[in-house]
Amino acid sequence: QVQLVESGGGLVQAGGSLRLSCEATRSTFRINTLAWYRQAPGKQRELVATITSSSSTNYAESVKGRFTISRDNAKDTVYLQMHSLKPEDTAVYYCWMKNIDRNDYWGQGNQVTVSS
Repeated sequence: QVQLVESGGGLVQAGGSLRLSCEATRSTFRINTLAWYRQAPGKQRELVATITSSSSTNYAESVKGRFTISRDNAKDTVYLQMHSLKPEDTAVYYCWMKNIDRNDYWGQGNQVTVSS
């Protein structure tokens, strides 16, 4: 069974940094597109960053220059490094993966809280 297991996150002051990790199990990780989404209270889930199998990346305008998505195929893990965090970055962050079976898979979600 394909699973995504997230770790990282927590509480940080504005201007601080955090790193999220998401490990995939029993997937075709190397050829999969991966992404990070986030959902703030009362708001829709939004795309934060994507990374393709060739490590091409894209970012939401709101996080460009502050967040970096990366992948380690040897560890079947995708990361989101977040710098210069702002209170408006507070949200539950989810990793996402499109697997070869054409299904979408989601991590369990990880709370990131940025205090002002």
